[in-house]
Amino acid sequence: MPPSPSDDDEFEDLRAEDVNAIWELFKDYGRGQRSAFVLGAVASVVAVSMELVPAYLLGTAIDTLFTQSRPFTIPGIPTGSLPTEPEMQIALLVGILFASHVLGAVLGWVNDWAWNHFSQHFQHNVRVDSYDAMQRRSLTFFDNRQTGEVMSILNNDVNQLEGFLTNNLNTAIQIVVRCGGMGAVMLAINWRLGIIPTLVIPLLAYASYWFVKAIHPKYQEVRSSVGQLNSRLENNLGGIEVVKSYAKESFETDRVDEASQEYLDANWDAITTRIKFWPALRLITAVGYTATFLIGGWWVMFGSPHPFFQGSLTAGTLVIFLSYSRRFMWPMRQFGQIINDYQYAQAAGERIVGLLGSEPGVSEAEDPFDPDDGFAGEVEYEDVSFAYETADGEGEQVLRDVSFDVEPGEMVGLVGPTGAGKTTLMKMLMRMYDVDEGEVRLDGHDVQDISLRALRDSIGYVSQEPYLFYGTVRENIAYGIESVDDDGIEEAAKVAGAHEFITDLEDGYDTMVGERGVKLSGGQRQRISIARAVLKDPDILILDEATSHVDNETEAVIQNSLGDLIEDRTAFAIAHRLSTVRHADQILVLDEGELVEQGTHDDLLAEDGLYATLWHVQVGEVDALPDEFLERANRSLQPGQLD
Repeated sequence: MPPSPSDDDEFEDLRAEDVNAIWELFKDYGRGQRSAFVLGAVASVVAVSMELVPAYLLGTAIDTLFTQSRPFTIPGIPTGSLPTEPEMQIALLVGILFASHVLGAVLGWVNDWAWNHFSQHFQHNVRVDSYDAMQRRSLTFFDNRQTGEVMSILNNDVNQLEGFLTNNLNTAIQIVVRCGGMGAVMLAINWRLGIIPTLVIPLLAYASYWFVKAIHPKYQEVRSSVGQLNSRLENNLGGIEVVKSYAKESFETDRVDEASQEYLDANWDAITTRIKFWPALRLITAVGYTATFLIGGWWVMFGSPHPFFQGSLTAGTLVIFLSYSRRFMWPMRQFGQIINDYQYAQAAGERIVGLLGSEPGVSEAEDPFDPDDGFAGEVEYEDVSFAYETADGEGEQVLRDVSFDVEPGEMVGLVGPTGAGKTTLMKMLMRMYDVDEGEVRLDGHDVQDISLRALRDSIGYVSQEPYLFYGTVRENIAYGIESVDDDGIEEAAKVAGAHEFITDLEDGYDTMVGERGVKLSGGQRQRISIARAVLKDPDILILDEATSHVDNETEAVIQNSLGDLIEDRTAFAIAHRLSTVRHADQILVLDEGELVEQGTHDDLLAEDGLYATLWHVQVGEVDALPDEFLERANRSLQPGQLD
């Protein structure tokens, strides 16, 4: 059996199962396309109505022209206006028949155009808003979810909705009009015989009700397994270099096989339920058709088969009934497919509605502070504590009661063992995460009261794992800057020590960097990332191991260039190479989420604490290391440590 969505679906907590997801989306996103929807629906109704004309005209021709069992009449046309000559009568019938086909074809085109216009714009708006809602979530949201699962919502789930709206919703309207129209015509002509084919509708409704209850949880499992498979594929392709370097192709193939098997099991479970439904619909409609043929045929040939069926029945009328009854079968089969696709779309819609309706995690204040001239750069942390939310719902404490003050223009170094919480501490300032306890202030304002855009526009961040977008070197340096000239881009590259290697590239600044900058070395990617922050010219600069991927010579160039940049703004430098922060105005030493030491380089060496021990390591005085530090270093290598 496939795993339940509650076990594997990383978005299970977002499912909106208490509402009709498709209806909620239709209300929110259908309004803007109301005219196209109405036009398509009206065209669909009239076009389908034209499909009822040929069978009725055939029955009329049989009774009035071929067997002459009743006078020549056509509903809607006064008897006095009808021709009396057989030649003109058949010509009129042929003309009406041809006109109905032409009108049906024209309206069919109008229906297709309007309906596709509606569904495509609906899909576009849902996808854009889903992406916007996704990217506004805090980093905690992404920490516990795989990229493939996220992409599954933005692509697979949205596409499933589009498919339902384009094909199934339009078809549902056509089925209602077609079956309702045929039923109305039959009841109007001979309501006693008309009851026979229409009796199948309650049976069809019961079969559909059973199917909906059985198939919906199965399609939830299918959506979950699709996300798991996408995550596995995305994860493996993103790490293909590691897979190859460890010769783990067979191992990863087995893992993809396992994920694909889970999808296969879930999908096959849904298929085996679905394939029972359609034959049941066909059998029910066949019973109605057979009963109509038996009773109607007997009535025409031998007279009334039962006192209930009073009066006479003509051959032409029987032809109309048989034609309409036969055509009940295909719409009902389509109806089964619609219910099937509706349940599939409903499972997809639940995740979308849940995402759109969920709280972003890091939210904007109702009346946020937005400075006119940027920030001076005064930063205060007061009793800040934070724990990562883990997948099992338990918290993993990362920061505990951290407090410090930074004056505008100060250079602050953050050091400590791996997993001490240095990077997380800086992400509190940018509100990538919100504090659990305490307060972070910028220029005296709680960062949660500051406009998110203003806050993040004022901070330049260089990650220890630089990310480059697919595009040119120029585009990556200028990312996030609305207007900048080439001279500004090149100047920023020079400050970051990147200009020389960029000009050596085949196309210079117009060189494509590849997916995630794969065509460049780690050091080159990092220098472009630094150039991006330099070009932003922020009020506050955060360098998170900004020179960790460069050689000593390049590091010296970058450190020298960054000197002027850092001089006029508040700057934070997270470093394992203590030489990069030895001249900082103050150094914060973190250990296991706590601020254990604070001061200048010389002050901390004099204290002979953790900072002094780390310094001894880097200058090669390993023999002087205390046993306590070696034990701490071993703990930092254990899994689960987050920086």
